[in-house]
Amino acid sequence: MKILITDYDFPDIELERALFRDAGVELVTAQCRSEDEVIAAAAGCDGLLVQYAPVNAKVFEARPEIRIVSRYGAGFDTVDIADAERHGVWVANSPDYGVGEVATHALAMTLALLRHIAFYDRDIKAGRWHYTSAGKMQRVGDMTLGIVGLGRIGKRMAHLARNSFRRVIACDPHVIDGDFPPYVERVTLQELFEQADAVSLHVPLNDETRGMVNASLLGRMKTGSVLVNTSRGAVVDIDALLAELDAGRLDGAALDVLPAEPPETDARIVQHPRVLLTPHAAFYSEVAGDELRRKAAQNLIDWKQTGRPTYVVVKGDAQTG
Repeated sequence: MKILITDYDFPDIELERALFRDAGVELVTAQCRSEDEVIAAAAGCDGLLVQYAPVNAKVFEARPEIRIVSRYGAGFDTVDIADAERHGVWVANSPDYGVGEVATHALAMTLALLRHIAFYDRDIKAGRWHYTSAGKMQRVGDMTLGIVGLGRIGKRMAHLARNSFRRVIACDPHVIDGDFPPYVERVTLQELFEQADAVSLHVPLNDETRGMVNASLLGRMKTGSVLVNTSRGAVVDIDALLAELDAGRLDGAALDVLPAEPPETDARIVQHPRVLLTPHAAFYSEVAGDELRRKAAQNLIDWKQTGRPTYVVVKGDAQTG
């Protein structure tokens, strides 16, 4: 079995090398940014381990020997799963790594916005020292937190936040009532944006969620409320978000993800004074980083050894490696 790591931004890939070597898997590596680069690098490969490189029908048609794609991460939007299904290619991901890290990061960003932490820091460095310098703020214990997407991370966020906020509300049409924790109130998406003082997004990127947080939804938010996104950048219409921030309806936004990463340093979303940014880092701790890489690689090893990956997104035709 031969595997291509299409691209990676880790300092090294010694962890993956050791896992594949011990499993008798040949490994080649590249830093692909396009389908054509993936096709060129994947000659003779049975599987791909992907971070950001695009994988779709063009790749599968050019390299029919590819029977499995595993992605570093819970999301799999860089892999066209419909194309994979049509070509009988397995797709796997790493859905349960770093759950605590992302939830904690989202809560930290939420509280930083509501308590104006970054804004105070900016003011002090500019020579302003006063508790009112960053504007009025309300008591967090009187506020409502709205969580969009109540999967593993959304549930953990609710658990961490329930003692800080007066109410925790959530919307997730794919979760049954019995799977909502007793301390989370179920509401519609429109009700969530109307009632929440802070909205935190925890959804995958797909046709249902792409551009979901648009001008219509943002226009429903309370004056002085905040938006936090640690899911995928393309879930939020950035122009609509900037318009609400400029109009003063939103007090702030905290974004760990953007539609284009990394952004241009002079981009309006980067320079906006009411926006708090982190570099797609919500998942990160040393433990979570290793867990992500190990699970993504193990999908390919398990397919070789048992005929299926551990974390199946798309079931392929080939049952053995």
